[in-house]
Amino acid sequence: MIKAVLVINTQGKPRLTKFYDILVLIDPIAYENFLPFSSQRRQTVEKQQELLRSVFGVLCSRADNVSNFVEADSIFGPDSRLVYKHYATLYFAIVFDSSENELAMLDLIQVFVETLDKCFRNVSELDMVFNYSKLHNILDGIIFGGQVMETSSAEIIRAVEEISKLEAASNSISLVPKTVSGWRSR
Repeated sequence: MIKAVLVINTQGKPRLTKFYDILVLIDPIAYENFLPFSSQRRQTVEKQQELLRSVFGVLCSRADNVSNFVEADSIFGPDSRLVYKHYATLYFAIVFDSSENELAMLDLIQVFVETLDKCFRNVSELDMVFNYSKLHNILDGIIFGGQVMETSSAEIIRAVEEISKLEAASNSISLVPKTVSGWRSR
């Protein structure tokens, strides 16, 4: 199972974070003591930030000529692996358990980046910042609930275009009937 997908720039700012394994984020003591939801939520956000800092620390300290595969047991718990790829100013990383193949995860990063390139015409960090919802639609087309759903860029792009058409159509729907809006303008 895929535990997380992370895109972090070279300054350590997260550009995309998607966690699929809630057990990675929940503090077992807080969970057992049934802390209020707001306290659990705050701890979850703090845990995410801690995990991102740890991952960035590992990624930025690695030389360019070493393997893209990292043992992540100390960060994400037992049976965790991290695969990453460094493109320009962004690190793309996937955290997963032993049920997934490392090379398949590296290929999945490649599919994700190729799909982003096709959607945004040479994707940049700014595209990721300003097209946040489209970015998540693309990722959800590839990975959903920690499972790989699709690996064909063409199919993913087709699905994202359909979602964009539906969003455009729903934005053009007026909640006020034309007869009433015409009546108000008189």
